[in-house]
Amino acid sequence: MSGQRVAAPAALRLRLIDEAARILDEEGPSALSVRRLATCSDTSTMSVYTHFGSMSSVVDAVATEGFRRLIERVDAVGITEDPLADLRRMAAAYRANALENRHLYLVMFGAISLGGFGGAGADREVSDAAFDQLVAGISRAMAAGVLRPGDPREVAAQFWSALHGYVMLELAGLDQVVEDPEGTVLWPMLAHLLVALAP
Repeated sequence: MSGQRVAAPAALRLRLIDEAARILDEEGPSALSVRRLATCSDTSTMSVYTHFGSMSSVVDAVATEGFRRLIERVDAVGITEDPLADLRRMAAAYRANALENRHLYLVMFGAISLGGFGGAGADREVSDAAFDQLVAGISRAMAAGVLRPGDPREVAAQFWSALHGYVMLELAGLDQVVEDPEGTVLWPMLAHLLVALAP
């Protein structure tokens, strides 16, 4: 393996995932192959098969890793005595994660063509855990009386839909229809939603 880096298995796996996501995002599924992925990741084709078994499994791992990073980023926000402020901070963490992990984010939500590589998608347990973070935040707000009682999953789905829609526009560069889209679109939109759900 002259010229190739020797990496710990976990580090190599993450490098392969990041590189696969980048290739899919920047060049499309026709550019993604075992050989191309191995070359771009400075490893062997055997390493790709050893870690994933197939290219479909690579793409599924990309989506799953994206949700893992999202969960980790939102977890870092923590919990305070102000559940509405916590929801805003969770939204900020969600957006920051998407901007920092653009390639992963687009694969997570099927925003780019996967060609014939589409497998089972992200591990459902992991993607559900990401949504459950938001459900927990909404539940705390309801318990504190700052949001009216209701089904926290339904409200979390509304909040997520609004946030995700904005982030997708931002990643596509289509949020620039106004000056300061973050200040005049994202935060007012989420605030209006929460005000509408107030007791």
